[in-house]
Amino acid sequence: MNYLVTGTDTGVGKTFVTSGLVRFARSKGRHVIAMKPICTGDNGDVRQLLAACGGCEQEQIINPIRYRTPVAPYTASIIEDRQIDLDAIRRAFERLIKQYSNVLVEGSGGIAVPIRAEYDYRDLARDLGLNVIVVAANRLGVLNHARLTIESIQAARLNCTLVALNALNPDSDLSQATNLTILEHLVDVPVFSVEYRQTDFAEIVARL
Repeated sequence: MNYLVTGTDTGVGKTFVTSGLVRFARSKGRHVIAMKPICTGDNGDVRQLLAACGGCEQEQIINPIRYRTPVAPYTASIIEDRQIDLDAIRRAFERLIKQYSNVLVEGSGGIAVPIRAEYDYRDLARDLGLNVIVVAANRLGVLNHARLTIESIQAARLNCTLVALNALNPDSDLSQATNLTILEHLVDVPVFSVEYRQTDFAEIVARL
């Protein structure tokens, strides 16, 4: 299967989780790769994904669309007067799925971030036939953000496979200590805890 890795927001650790999954899976002999079809601003995320797969593909395949402006993809396309080429994304994805057992497609921000005026990451997941992995930051507010994201995915008739509840820092408070248990009771998809700087992704990789 192939997956869209989306977030409940920007800055929740999508690249950390995606690259961690790819690196761990490949260390166990799985033929897995990740791509970030649209990158805006700094391309640090793309470099991390390239490193996770050992530089096994050219950057323009891992990241076919690049904008310099650090805003949402649709906004960047307006500012730079260059519409996002959906066919270029499809071509890169089709090339990868012919070579790899799993392709993880990292989105930008959340599931409803616009790519074009009437096309967002829900549409991209549908077009590419992707299941969805949600990365949520383990902090106060995540219960609301995760539930809304999952509801949006399911309302779009997409399959939400799992939630990765990601710790952004080593410290913990009452919210962080209880979010996993509460979220497991509130949503109808599996929720996995990702600890700060975790390297063992065996539980999640087993689901791919």
